[in-house]
Amino acid sequence: MATFLYRLGRSAFRRRHLVALIWVALLALAGVGAASAPVATSSSFSIPGTEAQKAFDLLEERFPSAGADGATARVVFKAPDGQKMTDPAHKATVGKAVGELRSGSDQVANVTDPYTVQAVSRDGGTAYVQVSYKVNGMELTDATREALKETGAEARESGLTVEIGGDALQTVPETGAGEIIGVIVAGIVLVITFGSLVAAGLPLLTAIIGVGIGVSTITALASVLDLGSTTSTLAMMIGLAVGIDYALFIVSRYRAELAEGREREEAAGRAVGTAGSAVVFAGLTVVIALVGLAVVNIPMLTKMGFAAAGTVLIAVLIALTLIPALLGYAGKRVVGRKARKAAEAAEAAGEAAVEAKPNMGTRWARFVLRRPVAVLLVGVIGLGAVAVPAASLEMGLPDDGAQPTSTTQRRAYDLLSDGFGPGSNGPLMVVVDGDKAAADRTVTDIKGLDGVAAVTPPSPNKAGDTSIITVVPKDRPSSVETENLVHSIRDTTGDDVLVTGATAMNIDFSQKMNDALLPYLALVVGLAFLLLMVVFRSVLVPLKAALGFLLSVVAALGAVVAVFQWGWLGSLFGVEQTGPIMSMMPIFMVGVVFGLAMDYEVFLVTRMREAYVHGERPGEAIVTGFRHGARVVTAAAVIMIAVFAGFIGSSEQMVKMIGFGLAVAVFFDAFVVRMAIIPAVLALLGRKAWWLPRWLDRALPNVDVEGEGLRKELAADAPEGGERELVRA
Repeated sequence: MATFLYRLGRSAFRRRHLVALIWVALLALAGVGAASAPVATSSSFSIPGTEAQKAFDLLEERFPSAGADGATARVVFKAPDGQKMTDPAHKATVGKAVGELRSGSDQVANVTDPYTVQAVSRDGGTAYVQVSYKVNGMELTDATREALKETGAEARESGLTVEIGGDALQTVPETGAGEIIGVIVAGIVLVITFGSLVAAGLPLLTAIIGVGIGVSTITALASVLDLGSTTSTLAMMIGLAVGIDYALFIVSRYRAELAEGREREEAAGRAVGTAGSAVVFAGLTVVIALVGLAVVNIPMLTKMGFAAAGTVLIAVLIALTLIPALLGYAGKRVVGRKARKAAEAAEAAGEAAVEAKPNMGTRWARFVLRRPVAVLLVGVIGLGAVAVPAASLEMGLPDDGAQPTSTTQRRAYDLLSDGFGPGSNGPLMVVVDGDKAAADRTVTDIKGLDGVAAVTPPSPNKAGDTSIITVVPKDRPSSVETENLVHSIRDTTGDDVLVTGATAMNIDFSQKMNDALLPYLALVVGLAFLLLMVVFRSVLVPLKAALGFLLSVVAALGAVVAVFQWGWLGSLFGVEQTGPIMSMMPIFMVGVVFGLAMDYEVFLVTRMREAYVHGERPGEAIVTGFRHGARVVTAAAVIMIAVFAGFIGSSEQMVKMIGFGLAVAVFFDAFVVRMAIIPAVLALLGRKAWWLPRWLDRALPNVDVEGEGLRKELAADAPEGGERELVRA
């Protein structure tokens, strides 16, 4: 592989005009396709095989006009102190608001009158209007949302407090600010790392081009493939991360080859042949992690995974072709001015290359080699301590109670809790597939269960063969008590009774994610283990890579639980309401962090493997790997932490949690696992780290990631006087 990539890099360098033109054309084509494609709304969200989904399917068949899986909103009215919502003036005001809601949009399926459905609190101080829509929240038009927001303007003027809750106001969180912060920090880190604006600009430019092509393609195909507006979010986050990383690796290796005295074209070829091999296999591990999301069997997640995997493949291709092409345009400016002057002075004086003083990576590696046991124990015990809260992990989906108190959703949530009890924010929808007698028996059974605040009479369809019963829990929607109530209803009633609604759907979604975690982990780690065994020609190196990754992910989950579930340092990160951890968080962290962790593992350890194959002792190889790779891996990790940390400032609890979890996970994995635990383990193993049974060595394909075959080929083709220079690496 190294030989093929070497030739590809040289070819891209020579034909830089053609390569650059092709990528610009692809970007323009994807942009035109995205601009001319229909606007994406939202892909249909379904959870195959769950009871909540079966109930929705039954409702769609028996209650076709009810919009059971559509968005909902609750407009909450509270009277001033000393007054009641049953006062004639307030009743007239609410009645007018109900009329405005019914006529405000053709997407409205139903609007209830609080005075006819008993939606007035016992003390008379609070009332709410329930609004049901024909489509889900992501498919609501801006006009529909505006009509909802404007509801009650006249009521506010009359002195009533009006707040709006429900999923109808939920939109795709804006992530642009986080990405901009990440790009700015990335630029600063790259300038510090390379000491050259040109070298710093290349990874940013190519990453933006790759993300532009990937996201534009997703947008262009959204209607054809039923890709929702949320599909591009993961692709954008991952594409930006790996795009910068991969370009950073190759530009860094190119500069190292120039420092060895190579001609620019030769340096580009060698950089792509060596660092490019690491990029290919690092990219494959990310693709495995993302495509593996199909194991969960939730169509939305599968599409997100495949879309992000496509963006990663684009990032790999750009790193292998566009980077060497742009290096051809950059000339000597890719090296910092200070380094260029030093090289020119040495060349003018006719001096041989002088061994540079040990850099920070070299000094750190030598420190670890001197005290491997101490470093290993500190790293493992430290991450183990941080991981302890993960044992108390409770998964669910945050409700409006997790919103900031400044939002109308949170204020509506609090008003409903005060007036009707916490469970009124997440009523359960029970669907009875049977006649009136079956529905009445179900009501009686449910009333006898613990945790039930109220049960409404059955509402049958026209045929009388299906009924809907609304059950109000005593506790809030995201509580363990409400989850237990859902299970109790399912256990008590027969197979012809199905529990659904937003709360039950969230519970089933969480259970689905929980059940899929171990199979997903086994698939991703197993396939990556085989891939890394091919790369490193070792059994123990991939094993410690996988174990180190698991340690960093569990520690990151522990930190997430401590902050978002227990509330430790919650105020520091803007956590206003503790609660369960987002149910997709563990799988999401495994997929994203595993890909990035393997990036750092492949790049850092490949350089060690390369040095070992070229004759260095195990300890020397570790120092060589850190001398050349530690600075780059550190820069890449800092950039990723900055990109993810930019999302912590979001007002959305879920986005905040994702940003915090990923930033902490990358920090643990890059700086504790890859930079401390891994070299300590390698130092203790010595030559055993690179052991591979002979039969397995013969069975595995030789992909020559470390460039040994390339080195021999170049040495054989070199003129006799230049052989020594060519084989230096």
